[in-house]
Amino acid sequence: MRAMILLENASLKDNPSPLIMAEVPRPEPGEYELLIEISTCGVCHTELDEIEGRAQPSILPIIPGHQVVGTVVALGARVTRHGVGERVGVGWIHSSSGGLDENLSPDFRATGRDHNGGYAEYIVVGERYAYKIPDIFDDITAAPLLCAGGVGFRSFRLTGLQNGQALGLTGFGGSGHIVMQIARYLVPDSPVYVFARSEQERQAARVLGARWTGHTEESPPELLDAIIDTTPAWRPVLAAMERLRPGGRLVINAIRKEDTDRHVLAELSYSQHLWMEKEIKSVANVTADDIEEFLEVAALIPIRPRVKVYSLSEANEALRDLAHGSQALARVLNIKQ
Repeated sequence: MRAMILLENASLKDNPSPLIMAEVPRPEPGEYELLIEISTCGVCHTELDEIEGRAQPSILPIIPGHQVVGTVVALGARVTRHGVGERVGVGWIHSSSGGLDENLSPDFRATGRDHNGGYAEYIVVGERYAYKIPDIFDDITAAPLLCAGGVGFRSFRLTGLQNGQALGLTGFGGSGHIVMQIARYLVPDSPVYVFARSEQERQAARVLGARWTGHTEESPPELLDAIIDTTPAWRPVLAAMERLRPGGRLVINAIRKEDTDRHVLAELSYSQHLWMEKEIKSVANVTADDIEEFLEVAALIPIRPRVKVYSLSEANEALRDLAHGSQALARVLNIKQ
């Protein structure tokens, strides 16, 4: 089968095409696993973290990708949850303990980091970690829902936001524009304030219903009850803490932060940024329940991701665009293209 493979870690600046196209053996499902023929796979910032070594893959070479949509084409001998011909998705969680806190378990294994992922024509995954895709979504639209949506849903729930309380979103890319739609549906009376680096992103946020938009370090017209940060940088963390109400919570939706501006942490002021019982909470991975519940909510809204499509062979281009672009959209590989 065709696959885009990461052979070794490298800075995208030093190696702008870190993935190579290769022919590799098609995987075979174990007794509790599915073999899925992939149609689409989303491109996530976490792939940049894996390639550049911030979220080091446990094996190399590896096939990245963890926002996978495809059709079940073969079943392990003991599979009971799915059938051949069913359309399913695979997210960041490839396997874990199966408990309520499986996202925190030492048994957690990630798709595309610890097991081969979706930048390929086929993938195998345990039956518990494949999810039926609602009919309302086509394959292109569904792909970003498996991570940008599922982890975004978890980050929103971790804010503890009540209807009517003010929410901030720092960064408005693939995840941010989906979280905005989640918030508008689940807390319709809550004003949403968006901090984004580009006017294009800010305009997209206003179209989706943001009450106010501004640059990352601008001040909104009121203090906020919760802020979700989806950026790879540290400066937005300090800015967000300054804009929280007493008792407010910042949720950081990122698997890693880059070191480029880590020096700004030296500017941290206890009285300015942390006092008055403000909280910082990170999002650690995702559970199977998160993805299943989110897909149900997404179909009710329904979520409409903004998507740019690439072929499998254009995966390096998609990664470069993700690293340097400022568009409020998700990037998806069409494996059939």
